[in-house]
Amino acid sequence: MLAKWQEQLENMYDQMVAWRRHLHQHPELSFQEVVTPKMIASILESYGIEVRRNVGGRGVVGKIAGGRPGKTIALRADFDALPIQDEKDVPYKSTVPGVMHACGHDGHTATLLAVAKVLSEHREQLAGNVVLLHQHAEEVAPGGAIAMIEDGCLDGVDVVFGSHLNSKTPLGTYEYNSGAFAAAADIFEIKVQGRGGHGASPHETVDAVVVGAQIVNHLQTIVSRHVNPMKPAVVTIGSFHAGNAENVIADTAVLKGIVRTFDPDVRDDIEQEFKHIVESVCASFRASCEIEYTKGYPALVNHEEEANVFANVIRNTVHDGILEVASPTMGSEDFAYFLHHKPGMFFNTGAGNADGAHYPHHHPKFDFDEKAMIYAGKAMLSLVHHYTIA
Repeated sequence: MLAKWQEQLENMYDQMVAWRRHLHQHPELSFQEVVTPKMIASILESYGIEVRRNVGGRGVVGKIAGGRPGKTIALRADFDALPIQDEKDVPYKSTVPGVMHACGHDGHTATLLAVAKVLSEHREQLAGNVVLLHQHAEEVAPGGAIAMIEDGCLDGVDVVFGSHLNSKTPLGTYEYNSGAFAAAADIFEIKVQGRGGHGASPHETVDAVVVGAQIVNHLQTIVSRHVNPMKPAVVTIGSFHAGNAENVIADTAVLKGIVRTFDPDVRDDIEQEFKHIVESVCASFRASCEIEYTKGYPALVNHEEEANVFANVIRNTVHDGILEVASPTMGSEDFAYFLHHKPGMFFNTGAGNADGAHYPHHHPKFDFDEKAMIYAGKAMLSLVHHYTIA
């Protein structure tokens, strides 16, 4: 039976490519998705699948009810794009200035639509149900996952899986692990208020540039001198803006950045130390400050039992696939919220090649080997087969 499902999926390759390229040409930013969810819902409904629209805002949830009772497995794909100008020279280049799918979400969506089509034709054989989670706004906190969960997208779900197409991993390779897979990500903004003045009279001022520079230097000591070196953490200042003339001492400076961690205690400790350092540095220069520190996505931690299921399923059913145990990444992913509520696992599907699909994610020339959609789809079908047939 599974072999037939996989064959049907392979026969849908041209359709997957067409869907993916259409989405790539017409990307929509996080929390601004309008046409994309309508397209997804219409396709699912054309397969006779029960569909909920506007879940948690802009999400789409489909449900394939099996012919017999059993477990319910959820599969997730995200569909938002990024504010990046597409620089690829391809026929399916983005038609929206400054917006492109630079992270593979178009491929995630096309894959899950094909999986839905195959399963919809075999629903009577399923002992259980399949929930299709088409999620909006993965790229921008607070993300779409948490709102969809609050709107009931996981009600009745026993286990949840998600895949990410990865251009830095060779085609045909599956990366998985048990435990921490992606980091928590918290963003911050610091507004330093000094006292501006003439560049010839620095003694009459409180130079916001100098204060900001000291903040940058001192924040780098958090990881090197405050965090246990056996526990990964990153503190990044990504933006520093102050002043607009060479002979004027700036009175304000704005610094923005991100903190990435895995351990919840480390996450909390860094926040406290961060605020202490910023406030102390500003006070030492007689400047004032405003701090906005926003907790973003939590760490994504895969569940051991589901990771073992995934590994066994891939070994036994995707015979040309290669399994690799992945090291945790400092990137973040709001699939973490799904795993806070239900058992499950998130894995990477290799999508890289040497013919253009080798640029990193969020790069203006990002692309992926479209055959990776077959591998991702086969993995999802195999997982559904395990939970509802095997």
